[in-house]
Amino acid sequence: MYLTMDEEKIYGGESGETLATCMEILVTLGEIYGADRLIPVRSVQVAGVSYRTIGDAGLEWIRDLKAETRVPAILNPAGMDLKDWKKMGINEDFAERQLEIIQAYERLGVRPECTCAPYHVCRVAGFRDHLAWSESSAVSFANSVIGARTNREGAPSALAAALIGKTPNYGLHLDENRIPTLTIKVDGKLEGSDFGAVGHIAGPLVKNETPIFEFEVKPTPIELKQLGAAMAATGSVALYHVKKLTPESGLYPEPVEAITIEWSEIKEVYDCRCEPDLIAIGCPHIGPEELSRLAELLKDKQVKKELWIFTSRRLAKQHKEEVNQITKSGAKIFCDTCMVVSPASERFRCMMVNSGKALNYVPKICGVQCTLGTTEECIQKAVGEKR
Repeated sequence: MYLTMDEEKIYGGESGETLATCMEILVTLGEIYGADRLIPVRSVQVAGVSYRTIGDAGLEWIRDLKAETRVPAILNPAGMDLKDWKKMGINEDFAERQLEIIQAYERLGVRPECTCAPYHVCRVAGFRDHLAWSESSAVSFANSVIGARTNREGAPSALAAALIGKTPNYGLHLDENRIPTLTIKVDGKLEGSDFGAVGHIAGPLVKNETPIFEFEVKPTPIELKQLGAAMAATGSVALYHVKKLTPESGLYPEPVEAITIEWSEIKEVYDCRCEPDLIAIGCPHIGPEELSRLAELLKDKQVKKELWIFTSRRLAKQHKEEVNQITKSGAKIFCDTCMVVSPASERFRCMMVNSGKALNYVPKICGVQCTLGTTEECIQKAVGEKR
């Protein structure tokens, strides 16, 4: 890798031990993947936030760092609502450690937004911007829907990028690695959670390919969010294209290889049924339109089962009317966290979600059975209405 004179000085320790360590992380990563140099990034999204995930060892590492971020940096969801953790059933020991992690990141200049959907809360990515983001669904949305460029960073490399302001130039930062290699034709008039079901199916099929989708309908950004989040969870897919829709879909030659996902396959994803004692929505975190839709669905209704809705704290503050209408029904809105990374989910037996990503992660990470439903079905189940 070529390093500038300033980068060489940082690597050599002239700017302190923390930045030298960060530069070593980035250079090592770059050398492994054949990067030619470091490139500036517009923003960083840092994973490794939940105490459940990083534990005491991760906390000690963050706490020992002495530097400040050079670019806007935002945290991924924590293991609890940072204010209403008692309402979630989180114990005090966990809460104390979780707050220490947040404070350690804040001391470095990382913003405690604690969201897996940073594109909903601030303008931190634009077309062809280079980023260093960590969370799989955020990486997918940035690359595919926004047309920005980021690899899926680990927690240490993302934090190193935030403190240095740069990332190695390899992988999805390069044009040649963004070319679609597989066409996926999808049958049926899909809507809403159907796109999460497609992602749940497509992830394992895609493997190391970069897919371009052909749909019979035009997906909304919310539906694209669900598609990408599910593919990232089931197949580690960090970039996809949709014909005549996503920003880079017309820039590259069309793939020769093609497969079809039938409507019958999509319906099968809904077939795994268990009777939920928790309905959870917001994986990834819901945005303004979804918040408004949930407020409309819950208007003048009362929930009979636990209904948890996850979003960013900033968004919840900006949309108080919708939040009040939702909570008036007895549903709980939690910020800063989600059903996957919080241990609060573990006490339930079966969870109903509208997310293909959660459908994959909840059984594996939380040890809880999971069933997929549309947003409308989730609300019907929560309020006790028959479908």
